[in-house]
Amino acid sequence: MPNNTNKTSVLNLPEASLSIKQNEGKQQVFDILRRRYVALTAEEWVRQHFIHYLIHYKGYPAALLGNEVPLKVGPLQKRCDSVLYGKDTKPVMILEYKASHISITQKAFDQICRYNITMRVPYLIVSNGLQHYCCHVDYEKGTYSFLTDVPSYEELDL
Repeated sequence: MPNNTNKTSVLNLPEASLSIKQNEGKQQVFDILRRRYVALTAEEWVRQHFIHYLIHYKGYPAALLGNEVPLKVGPLQKRCDSVLYGKDTKPVMILEYKASHISITQKAFDQICRYNITMRVPYLIVSNGLQHYCCHVDYEKGTYSFLTDVPSYEELDL
């Protein structure tokens, strides 16, 4: 873990082997999906650990994941923290991250639900690295349910 404890913390996720460097006095972390170094913020620390968790422990194909995915919500241009795409390239999961010191509140769920009005994905995940909430939306039945764990890629009903 980097020395900058203001931005990073121990998470409720497996240890990830992250490439971290200093650039002009600021820490950067290599984002394996964007294939470049990005600013190491507390939220980015959570994102990188969660992405590594999905790929290395849950079997999600890295080629089907994207970080900082742009979308339009009404007249506003927004960005999803991460998106999982199906093999048909349609989005199937939106992931929203918060820094570990930020509590997951209704506001975080409201944010991801606003994104989902546009994307209409069956899976939503919100995580601060300590708590992870995964929701499955069944559009045919008009219902949703919270799952007890983040499903493996094979367990997703795609």
